[in-house]
Amino acid sequence: MRVGLLTSGGDCQALNATMRGVAKSLYGIYEDLEIYGFLDGYRGLIYDEYRKMEKSDFSGILTRGGTILGTSRTPFKLIREPDENGLDKVEAMKHSYRKLRLDCLVVLGGNGSLKTANLLSEEGLNIVGCPKTIDNDLYGTDMTFGFYSAVQVATNAIDCIHTTAASHGRVFIVEIMGHKVGFLTLYSAMAGGADIILIPEIPYDLESVCKKIAERHRSGSRFSIVAIAEGAISKSEAKLTKKELKKKLAEDLRLYPSVSYKLAKQIEQRTGAEVRVTVPGHTQRGGQPVPYDRVFATRVGAAAAKLIQKGKYGKMVALVNNELVSVPLSEIAGKLKTVDPKSSIVAEARMLGISFGDEI
Repeated sequence: MRVGLLTSGGDCQALNATMRGVAKSLYGIYEDLEIYGFLDGYRGLIYDEYRKMEKSDFSGILTRGGTILGTSRTPFKLIREPDENGLDKVEAMKHSYRKLRLDCLVVLGGNGSLKTANLLSEEGLNIVGCPKTIDNDLYGTDMTFGFYSAVQVATNAIDCIHTTAASHGRVFIVEIMGHKVGFLTLYSAMAGGADIILIPEIPYDLESVCKKIAERHRSGSRFSIVAIAEGAISKSEAKLTKKELKKKLAEDLRLYPSVSYKLAKQIEQRTGAEVRVTVPGHTQRGGQPVPYDRVFATRVGAAAAKLIQKGKYGKMVALVNNELVSVPLSEIAGKLKTVDPKSSIVAEARMLGISFGDEI
């Protein structure tokens, strides 16, 4: 049995734990096993850059963040375009796979990476996908590994901001990762006790945000914590066409480093409050995986090995109702899982008095 491994897209904390789960399970199934790791994601598969893995490579990596294979972003929209030297990327990937006489390729990735994985599956390669992303926005699975580790980092940032915000009587805006989906912001904000949560799925009104801050001030609260997803938009922006919105956001970037700085300026002008911004940034992808992710990633790796053993390819391992299942890559590729504004968790947050900036 000859199996390929690659990690693609943005890194996260449990990639190594997942590969360890795949490898240890396969070593237990097959006596004659060869594992090849492609370096820096699909780039390694395209340019035939890999190394033969040994059992020792998977020892001591359960708790290590990042990826021992390296990763890179290879946008799906460009995958059919030749590189600068005219190389057909898809054909090159198929060539690398067949050159090594692989029986299967295991892809650890998020939305874009699994779209490419599905493409390779349609091209005739045996593919198994593992759900990786700190955004938890993969369609077809209740959970992705890396999410709870990122929640831990973002929550810690909010926790730390509480004391300084209270000491100085300031409004603090904490910008959390999430361009299109707000799960990470929602969970870390609730865990950190934020007062206002702004996510892409619920466009906000500036007046509503300022009203909440003013209400807290009148009630005796010296500070307010606003958790905002980097892709949050206002109600007026939500009414724009996709082209108009893209132009508007580009204009904003010439004036402000990110959405949180723009919001900070607006709040200061409307309320006179002293506002500060904190951006945890890429720390949300780093560090050790939390225990939940170590267990979940290990289970995902074992489930991927089971799919290989059974010859069930063109599938992604998924968590559905707390059980690991497999879903066809063709059914999840290109689809996004988003926060439902009418979901119970949003309703429960509102019951706690948390504002989503959309209240009239």
